[in-house]
Amino acid sequence: MAAASRPLPEGRYGRTADQRADRKLKIIGSVLGVALLGVVGWIGYDYVGGQSVSAEVIKFKVVSAKAVEVHLEVRKDKGETGVCTLRALETGGDEVGRKDVRFEQQKGRIDEVITVQTTSRATAVDLVGCKSV
Repeated sequence: MAAASRPLPEGRYGRTADQRADRKLKIIGSVLGVALLGVVGWIGYDYVGGQSVSAEVIKFKVVSAKAVEVHLEVRKDKGETGVCTLRALETGGDEVGRKDVRFEQQKGRIDEVITVQTTSRATAVDLVGCKSV
């Protein structure tokens, strides 16, 4: 005759090894999750706060086989001078024109149409980046 095993009385002998391991894993996971959120937040803050000059290509228009007009909106501090780099690309993605544009105006937001000279017909315009000078 086989003896029937009865479960241990609840709460009498403390937690099992599995319950202790589960609790440790939850604590370690929570600490790592908070650390990851902190790192992502810090990188985002540094990226946004570190850029004193930024720009956006609003639209562009191919005016000829040798030129492209780019409508650029620049945001910067009023007393700051900035330089933005634009490049024109052909269908295959090769660069056919590049221009550095300097912004010295004492404004915080500047809308300007810039002409980029190209070596052949461009099909796209790319804003490489902006920086303060």
